[in-house]
Amino acid sequence: MADHNDLIVVYVDEAQGSDLTGNGSIDTPFQSPVAALTAAGLHAMVHSRKTPNETYEPLGTSALKKAKKIVELNEKKARKADELKAKANAENAERSAKEAKRIEDSKNVVLEEDPSLPPAMKTKIRGCTSLRMKRVRISGWVHRLRRQKGPTFIVLRDGTGFLQCVLSDRLSQTYDALTLATEAAIQITGLVQEVPEGKSAPGGHELIADWWGVLGAAPSGDDAFSNRLNAESEGNVLADNRHLALRGEVAASVLHVRAGVLSAFRKVFEAHNLTEVTPPCMVQTQVEGGATLFKFDYYGQPAFLTQSSQLYLETCLPSLGDVYSIQESFRAENSHTRRHLSEYTHLEAELAFITFDELMTHIEEVICEAVSMVLAVPRLAAMLKQLHPEFQPPKRPFLRMSYKNAIKYLNEHGIQRKDDETGRFVDHTVGDDIAEAAERQMTDELGVPIFLYGFPKEIKAFYMKKIPGDEAFTESCDLLMPNVGEIVGGSMRIADMDELLAGYKREGIDPAPYYWFTDQRKYGTCEHGGYGLGVERFLAWLTNRYTVRECSLYPRWPGRATP
Repeated sequence: MADHNDLIVVYVDEAQGSDLTGNGSIDTPFQSPVAALTAAGLHAMVHSRKTPNETYEPLGTSALKKAKKIVELNEKKARKADELKAKANAENAERSAKEAKRIEDSKNVVLEEDPSLPPAMKTKIRGCTSLRMKRVRISGWVHRLRRQKGPTFIVLRDGTGFLQCVLSDRLSQTYDALTLATEAAIQITGLVQEVPEGKSAPGGHELIADWWGVLGAAPSGDDAFSNRLNAESEGNVLADNRHLALRGEVAASVLHVRAGVLSAFRKVFEAHNLTEVTPPCMVQTQVEGGATLFKFDYYGQPAFLTQSSQLYLETCLPSLGDVYSIQESFRAENSHTRRHLSEYTHLEAELAFITFDELMTHIEEVICEAVSMVLAVPRLAAMLKQLHPEFQPPKRPFLRMSYKNAIKYLNEHGIQRKDDETGRFVDHTVGDDIAEAAERQMTDELGVPIFLYGFPKEIKAFYMKKIPGDEAFTESCDLLMPNVGEIVGGSMRIADMDELLAGYKREGIDPAPYYWFTDQRKYGTCEHGGYGLGVERFLAWLTNRYTVRECSLYPRWPGRATP
């Protein structure tokens, strides 16, 4: 900008000027007259040119008038915006002052239990149905919170269920009520009543509070629970905050169903006369291949975390009869699939004096009876309905398909495998270890539980019995479920000592550390078989979870061992 005889001259170059970086000088002009007049004022003289080759000339009367009108309109809008902003700031300040006074005044509201009321019965939320129209005392966590002009509505959670609680009058005017945040732990007393007709609440009732108090506050603001974790959270955020994610309804329901499943399996095993045992997790022998062992130093000796308790279960047969165990197994596989964990709950069983057909029938019975037992518990059935609305109990008998017929099915239906050498997709051949993806595709197409049996001995463990008369294959089976794939692996075990010793040799295993296992063939050997069921995979099938990681309390996979 230039000052000519007290008149400010501002320059506009429509081609090369800039309204953002220009200052109105002849070297750094604006691009538009509006920007020029806004910066220099309505009384400034505007000199303009359309191209850099032209000389600057005073802006025409019509164009100047139009630009001034736009500037005046913009100034008017700006004043209006400033007025509205000032008004909003004043209103916000007034509201903040009122809220601050309300919160300060609330500190004078002190709640005391009315001694004239009947004594409150301490209960869990699950017990409220039988205590309707009685005064109860319940402790729990604020799952949801809704404040209205009058009452405050709280959905309380205590692990046994959810309960809507209503705070009215003075109860909703205390300092604790005004600063209450979700996930705070509270205690509350009042009358349990059916909800009015046309209204709904968990359990069909609500607690009309007459007293309450905070046991453990929860933060609001930036550190509020909803800012740490919400419906949009995923991936590492969910994994890092698993301790908080467990408070969600879905995660808690899966774990409730998990507890019911484990309880059901134990009851089913008891009904089938199996005895529970607890084998060691620290071992010095392998079961499923040395490449997947977690090794550690055990007082100067090499030791491993167990892959399976099977060998120990076999040693219990002569003294305890049929046995089972439910404990953790560990696999050092660098697998990131949705059905693999580095630590998982392994349900294993061994049975004496049985045939291969009887083994598969037993597995089928145990699974079907356990599912029926879970569904017979109304609370668990309701959770399962929420988690997996389309779930239907499996129908017996399960389909039994030999490995050879599975290879035939895969080829006939165009389900191919990837060749390791060429990278091309090719047909399956007998001897292939059917890949997880192909196995799952076949299972999903058939849509029913499948016993896949009779695998080649080369791809199975050293202890599996060969099929009499077809000794290139083993009396082994995998139970495949739609949407998940394999959930059970089982087999008949080698009963003959010489055959077992040959198995050690074939796999390059030193038999010396296995002396105690080999002795089972020396002192009263018998035909026997067993299986292992992955509890997380079973739950993924039952509850329709995408990954087994959702079915473990604190899942472990490669790279994840926290929290």
